[in-house]
Amino acid sequence: MKDLKRLLLLLTLILSGVGCAVSEEIEGRVTTEPPNILLAIADDWSWPHAGLYGDSVVRTPTFDRLASEGVVFEHAYVSSPSCTPSRAALLTGQWHWRLEESANLWSTLDARYPVYPDLLEAVGYLVGYTRKGWGPGRIEPGGRTRNPAGNRFESFSEFLDHRQNGQPFCFWFGSTDPHRPYEEGSGGSSGIDADRIQVPPFLPDADSVRADIADYYFEVERFDREVGELLEELERRGELGNTVLVITSDNGMPFPRAKANLYDAGVRVPLIAWWPGHFPGERRIDDFVSLTDLAPTFLELAGQDVPSEMTGRSLVDLLTNSAEEWPTREFILAGKERHVPCQDAPESGGTPMRAIRTRDFLYIYNFAPDRWPAGTPDYENAFIPGSWYGDVDNGPTKEYMVDHRDEETVRPLYRLAFEKRPARELYDLTVDPWQMENLAEDPDYQDTRDELHLILMEELRNSEDPRVIGEEVPFDSYPYFGGTPLAPTYEGGRQ
Repeated sequence: MKDLKRLLLLLTLILSGVGCAVSEEIEGRVTTEPPNILLAIADDWSWPHAGLYGDSVVRTPTFDRLASEGVVFEHAYVSSPSCTPSRAALLTGQWHWRLEESANLWSTLDARYPVYPDLLEAVGYLVGYTRKGWGPGRIEPGGRTRNPAGNRFESFSEFLDHRQNGQPFCFWFGSTDPHRPYEEGSGGSSGIDADRIQVPPFLPDADSVRADIADYYFEVERFDREVGELLEELERRGELGNTVLVITSDNGMPFPRAKANLYDAGVRVPLIAWWPGHFPGERRIDDFVSLTDLAPTFLELAGQDVPSEMTGRSLVDLLTNSAEEWPTREFILAGKERHVPCQDAPESGGTPMRAIRTRDFLYIYNFAPDRWPAGTPDYENAFIPGSWYGDVDNGPTKEYMVDHRDEETVRPLYRLAFEKRPARELYDLTVDPWQMENLAEDPDYQDTRDELHLILMEELRNSEDPRVIGEEVPFDSYPYFGGTPLAPTYEGGRQ
């Protein structure tokens, strides 16, 4: 009787449009059902902070094992280095600058933009999420009745309990690790050796900074453990063979010149795709991919058409073809609108920028070079009273850099992270992989700069970016529903 119900459900799904993505032997059984889709997304985790990427300090045994069995992407990038727009871009498969309010942090996502969980639910999938889905923001102003990631569940196990007779599922595991605040000393207490940490050169090499990075690593390790628990739950329920698992992050580490910035530390993230028996294992993909590619990938895996408005492109051919005959991208795009409204009063705008990243160069165009890229230091006159470098999360590294900004070794790093930036930035990645020396005005690089600018503007026009095509989209004045990091000395306290 159970087998008959399963057969009837499968027939219903096929007739309703759920494609049978595969039909082959997996672990001794034949599967003709559409795959389950499990996305595990970290909150503020930068490439290359995992053992599989060569970091010898952070301990990520789950990711390392999956890397040996799945597909590892070396060049995965978010659309925006900010939680809300990055997650909106992933869900809609579109560049965030096409999404009006949701190009900003703490905003809304209009219901007229289709998201892949809704599309999969319409053809029979059970969809849901736990912890942090789309957001932060408010769903009601966008005309939605639930989070764009689906219905909320307390756990993955509770979600699976709601399945009906082998119904395919699409689940969003939204960790809040390694987002700040951290428990200071948690990294050292867990055995992480701060002395072995390779401090990125855009941060000062100080004991408090090393300890801060160790605390960040502690939460990366906790995320790794929880992904391992997801796999254990799949194994207990006999679903390992028919579940696509994708692991990534919404943006880079919450440190100065990383999160909320268009440098690699802000937009380049880990990405692993795993489906035993379907995605050839032990593969390292060097092509540029965007997290906007995930929505069309999930839809194609489920046998569904990809909506024409999605600007991402499916990775299915790349994932399933060991010969890697996927069209190689020569570059990837990223951008930023308002993170926190933290400019000088009465200005409430963000720092609108767009970037094009090739193998050898990073070019950034800044539409508002008069604004502070990390938020104004003048918290007494900030748009939100007390806002203190509001685009940088509060923490020991931020405080150290501000407190020691007049010291010879810290001053150049402080200026890179906190002071105003020119309209154009160009970095030669062959000699400057951390993007610290701006060559935009160097005569030897002006041809490269101009060429990349033209390509960037053409791509933005093709994608109908309002900043380029001249549409009046009020990115700077859309409602903001969140808070801001407050100065330690502000009477309202630190937030």
